[in-house]
Amino acid sequence: MSAKTRATGKGSAAIVGEGWLAGARRLPSPNCDARPPRERISLLVIHGISLPPGVFGGPWIDALFRNRLDASAHPYFAEIASLRVSAHLLIRRDGRLTQYVPFSRRAWHAGVSRFGGRERCNDFSIGIELEGTDTQPYTTRQYRRLARVIAQIRARYPAITPSRIVGHSDIAPGRKTDPGPSFDWQRLHALLA
Repeated sequence: MSAKTRATGKGSAAIVGEGWLAGARRLPSPNCDARPPRERISLLVIHGISLPPGVFGGPWIDALFRNRLDASAHPYFAEIASLRVSAHLLIRRDGRLTQYVPFSRRAWHAGVSRFGGRERCNDFSIGIELEGTDTQPYTTRQYRRLARVIAQIRARYPAITPSRIVGHSDIAPGRKTDPGPSFDWQRLHALLA
């Protein structure tokens, strides 16, 4: 497989069924629901997450998205254990990929949000979490995996053009800062080119 094929995801596994990415570990989240009827998926939102903040690895992100976070395991968890949130995908620091919600369903990742004059971005978007923080660089493996995944998603949902790949901070300015200044948008777009 050539470097370009690896970067774009061409020739690799595709989206199957109701929107499961072949090859991703599946951990279904209850935190999702039906998209509005005839809604077209046309936006991709990149997030950053670490639990507890600044700590990588461990089971905590999976637990949060599946409503199994132990509030007593860390002081920060007491603040967030009752949240009902999810994303479609998580890309860990080492590039491992987990899917919580099929793309055909609405994940609860964006919250109060607005893009292109429309509110409720969860209705028409796919949310991808990167394990990281606003201030620490994301890894090469994450960028490569993200580029492959985006190529696969865009093959199935062509309304997601490069200008419709945004950060959480772009759709919830003043409320959210992720994926943060440590995310290299130029690097991602070069991989997607």
